[in-house]
This record gives sequence, C-alpha cells and structure tokens, in this order.
Amino acid sequence: MQLASVLPHVVDATPTSTVTDEKFAIRGVNFWYGEKQALFDISLAVPAQSVTALIGPSGCGKSTLLRLLNRMNDLIEDTRLTGKVELDGQDIYASGMNVVDLRRRVGMVFQKSNPFPKTIYENVAYGPRVSGERNRGRLDALVERCLKLSALWPEVKDRLGSSALELSGGQQQRLCIARALATDPEVLLMDEPASALDPKSTQAIEDLIGTLKRDYTIVIVTHNMQQAARVSNQTAFFFEGRLIEAGATEQIFRHPREKQTEDYITGRFG
Repeated sequence: MQLASVLPHVVDATPTSTVTDEKFAIRGVNFWYGEKQALFDISLAVPAQSVTALIGPSGCGKSTLLRLLNRMNDLIEDTRLTGKVELDGQDIYASGMNVVDLRRRVGMVFQKSNPFPKTIYENVAYGPRVSGERNRGRLDALVERCLKLSALWPEVKDRLGSSALELSGGQQQRLCIARALATDPEVLLMDEPASALDPKSTQAIEDLIGTLKRDYTIVIVTHNMQQAARVSNQTAFFFEGRLIEAGATEQIFRHPREKQTEDYITGRFG
C-alpha cells in the first residue's frame, strides 16, 4: 500500500518558528508506574509555536509523555522519572519548581470534555478568579477574548449566563479550550481532543488548532492518522514505551525511515 494513498493531504511541515527554537526538550526520560516501566530513554525536541503529534497504538506511552509535560503524573502514587524535561531551558522536575505556575504555563485539554457545572462565563473566568482577578471589566474582556480564540463566541455570546452543560459535545470541548486559554498559557497539551466528537465538531477543533499554533505551542495525542497529518508540523511515533521515529510530519508520513513506522501508518498493525 502506498503511503500517499493513505494520507492524501499532509499539512505544511514548517513550524511558525524555527525548529531550533525549542519550547520543550525531553532528554533521556524513563518513567515507571510502580515496577512497570512505561517510557524508555525518550529524547524529543518540541518546537515553539507549532503542533507536535504523538501517535502510536494504545498503551504505547503517548499520554504518559504528554502528562509529564505539566507534571500531571505527580498526582499518581508510586511513579518515578529519570532524565530531564526542560521548558525554555529550565528543568521542570528540578527542586523548587513551582508546579502551580508550571500548570498555568502549560494548559491541558482532555479527551472527554469536562466543563464545570457552572455558567459558560464562569467556566472561562474560573482560572483567572482563582489567580486573584476580581475586576469585572477585565474578566469580561478576558472571557470574550478566550471564547473568540476558541471560535465559540458567535455561538454563545448571547447566553453567557447559561449552563455550560447545555452546550453540545463539540461546543463543550471548545469551551474547555477557552478555559485553558484563560490562564494565559504558552503551551496547550491535547489528549485526543476530538476522539468523542462528530465529524463537523472534529473539523472545528482541527481548524482551531491551526489558528492557535500561531501563538501557542501545541502537543496533541491522537490515534487518527489523517488528523495527525492534517494538523501537525512534527510527528513522533511511539511503540511499547519507546520513541521509534520523530520528524517533520511530511517526512514521517511520506518517507518514514523505520519499517515499523510505515507498517503502523499503513495499518499493518496497531
């Protein structure tokens, strides 16, 4: 099977910034859940203001790596990490790292939309309020800005006081993106953000990712090969906790260096 027939369209692989402009540098990372090792000697550079897609079969370590980038795995007991994860050259696992500030800088959008049982307005304003913002005018402007960035403003501007739970699944996911943007992050982590959505909503999320990468660094986990090809500048293929191959998306999908990568992309396994 020809790769070109599998993936007829691949995004322009040139990041907004140069490849040497690393936002994250992952260096020799190993990670364990108890006695089970989940990641083996992972080294990967994540360019700024671009989209990096993590692909591979279930259980290969994609989501584990994603959660390492804002220390979400700290919330799981009996885990261990060796190696370094650097954000703008700073080791985020070094002693003294402010984890609250890290998670403000590195926001996360989960596979299942999880709006708070509050109004649309309060969902977006929640993070800034927790950080101490009380000025109604600034909050109003921030809510409007984030809803516009998430391409949701035209649909909800006249019902900001309505429950977020009344929104459709696709709208709820875009609201969660707006909520993540409200803390003014530099990076957005997305764990299969469109896997539970219909095609129209998936298209809206993919269009949104294309817009947001102009100002944010995005790392996305996806099982959808077409989606990875459409939205990402860089793709990294994982298998059984190991990084098999990483590179520009066009290279990975058109001319993979590793036979294992080609087999996965063409559906021979996975």
